Amino acid sequence: MAEVVIKGGRVIDGSGDRIADVAISQGTIEEVGPDLDTTGARVLDASGCVVSPGFVDLHAHLREPGREEAETIETGTRAAVLGGYTAVVAMPNTDPTIDSVAVVAWITEQEALCHVACSAAITVGRKGEALAPMAELVEAGVRIFTDDGNGVQDDRLMRRAMEYATGLSSGVTLAQHCEIESLAAGGHMHEGEWSSRLGIPGIPAAAEELMVQRDLALARLTGATVHFQHLSTATAVDLVRQAKAAGLAVTAEATTHHFTLTHAEVASYDPVFKVNPPLRTDADVAAVRIGLADGTIDAIATDHAPHTADAKEAPFDQAPPGMLGLETALALAITELVDGVGMALVDVLALLSWRPAAIAGLAPWHGGLVAVGESANLAVVDPAARWTVDPAAGASRSRNTPYAGRTLTGKVRHTLVDGEAVVIDGQAQR
Repeated sequence: MAEVVIKGGRVIDGSGDRIADVAISQGTIEEVGPDLDTTGARVLDASGCVVSPGFVDLHAHLREPGREEAETIETGTRAAVLGGYTAVVAMPNTDPTIDSVAVVAWITEQEALCHVACSAAITVGRKGEALAPMAELVEAGVRIFTDDGNGVQDDRLMRRAMEYATGLSSGVTLAQHCEIESLAAGGHMHEGEWSSRLGIPGIPAAAEELMVQRDLALARLTGATVHFQHLSTATAVDLVRQAKAAGLAVTAEATTHHFTLTHAEVASYDPVFKVNPPLRTDADVAAVRIGLADGTIDAIATDHAPHTADAKEAPFDQAPPGMLGLETALALAITELVDGVGMALVDVLALLSWRPAAIAGLAPWHGGLVAVGESANLAVVDPAARWTVDPAAGASRSRNTPYAGRTLTGKVRHTLVDGEAVVIDGQAQR
């Protein structure tokens, strides 16, 4: 007898598209088909909705340990499940840094509403001076290494990291925040027309593009698997496109804000629009959208970066970069990519679910097929629901969303993590 039956939905996963009910028991999908028996089961209405494998975010800042005033693992994962995520990859720029087995163990012991996969720093303390103990961290379950917030500046050290990673028994991915610090130093927004108008020092696109070029050269030299975080420029996207055509083992992500917002937003001087890498030009946004549509970019990531109100209300040049993203990602993708440029819904779901799950090493537990015997990590979304973003209604401890007051299309109705309905009719259950 099923414990939960998702009734009347349209199932979309990596195998196709069909109308079916989904029955779940003990965390596993036990039956998929029309008109399933619901006797004794909790019924989740999916009329007019799509049943998809749960989403996987490759890039979330949960802030804990060390900056709990902005976010905790519990509040961040509550925001995640409300956004349809069943797994998030936590970034290592915490205090202390996630660069040891002890910190990984501590994070995995915390209360969470979805699965939290730890990334770990490439270098000790993210200082760019010495490699973190990667082999020990792999044994603890880490599959992605990144100094996110900073790119590894030392070319020789990055080469050593790639060579070391290729020798580990379990495959790992090195993820890079691509920014040449000497070029970006002192900048607070994209260097271009709007930075000149506003008198705000800019960060040139070349700061990103040169590091992408370097890491592609090192990947070619070492054979390492490299993932590029939050691509934001047209040239960077094209470099990755060429690398894939040449057969390099590279993947890339783009954030929701880099395909929905441009540097013109900074005209308000509102620090909510300050992010790193910065919001770019209309041409860059168009190139990111094309990259998502043609497969150059493998995943939509949020770069969910909560900050307290005090921090974000500082003057633009003093405020920290970062925006919230977990609760709005699906709706932005549907509004801007499906409704806006005609991408198929299945392709957007792939960018949110099974493609990032594969990069994170979480497949098929997450991002798998909606099929008998598979894990019941699922999102049920209403692709036609319209709603207005209200920062005060969000689950995060912080409120720094750039989409306040914007009406979007697409809303998560239910989320199931290991078979547990943690979101029902848009409300978190714990």
